[in-house]
Amino acid sequence: MTRLEEVVRDLERHAAAAGWDAPPRLYALVEAPELNRTEPELARQLGVPDEPDGIAALEQPDLPLDRPIEDVLHGIEWPGQVTGCALILERILLPEGAEDDAPDEDPAGWAARHPEREDVRLVVGVLRDGSRYSAMRLRGHDNDDEVLTGAELVPHLTDALASTLG
Repeated sequence: MTRLEEVVRDLERHAAAAGWDAPPRLYALVEAPELNRTEPELARQLGVPDEPDGIAALEQPDLPLDRPIEDVLHGIEWPGQVTGCALILERILLPEGAEDDAPDEDPAGWAARHPEREDVRLVVGVLRDGSRYSAMRLRGHDNDDEVLTGAELVPHLTDALASTLG
């Protein structure tokens, strides 16, 4: 398992323990040895071990909820000491073709009430070296053994997140 896979899986388990209906959360991914060297007290408080290949996930302030997440990400630029970033958010999946029936007014509300919708939690992580990894948990199959994972589960969102790294 790569170090990015490990971080994404850890964040997914953390989000699962916190439950559903949570706002999006953004994390800066930093090298654990660097954090231990430059911010030893913070590393100690967060319980970040000083492992040579370790990555620490540092939760960022709340994201604005009044704009699409892709627009929010477009306005973010990470400093060079950030190795990567990760995003946790919940989405609604509809069956293929269902969006063709969406009304012009309140399409989000319509989707939330759709009888065949599926709520999903996505955890997407990217590193400056180009590594990508995602995890997806379906609310209707809320079981650790049924979490889907892979590098290209949500390519559009992964691309948007990667663009924050410059």
